[in-house]
Amino acid sequence: QVQLVESGGGSVQSGGSLRLSCEASGFTASSNCMAWFRQAPGKEREGVASSFESGGGTSYADSVKDRFTISRGGNTVYLQMNNLEPGDSAVYACAGGRTSGDVLNPKSWKYWGKGTQVTSSS
Repeated sequence: QVQLVESGGGSVQSGGSLRLSCEASGFTASSNCMAWFRQAPGKEREGVASSFESGGGTSYADSVKDRFTISRGGNTVYLQMNNLEPGDSAVYACAGGRTSGDVLNPKSWKYWGKGTQVTSSS
């Protein structure tokens, strides 16, 4: 019943932009608190950005905070990615059902989407 479905991935040149979307359904608790993670081949999953339950607060990894913006509307969370770099290439997955305040830690999230591929080439 719980589903998180990402869309908007693709391949762009370095310096380009993409906007990812994640639509969540099947759960209500902490539904306004969601996050984005990414995982590149051979690397561990990395927290990218999180949108908090109230007040419009956000949290970002240092590597993306000047370039990425997380936003939300209802059960949908977005990730606007500008000035993409090759190091941003990864599968991006959204997460919901927060269980801990350590929001950029994958262990803090219960529900996961399958992910969408983002590739930034030189």
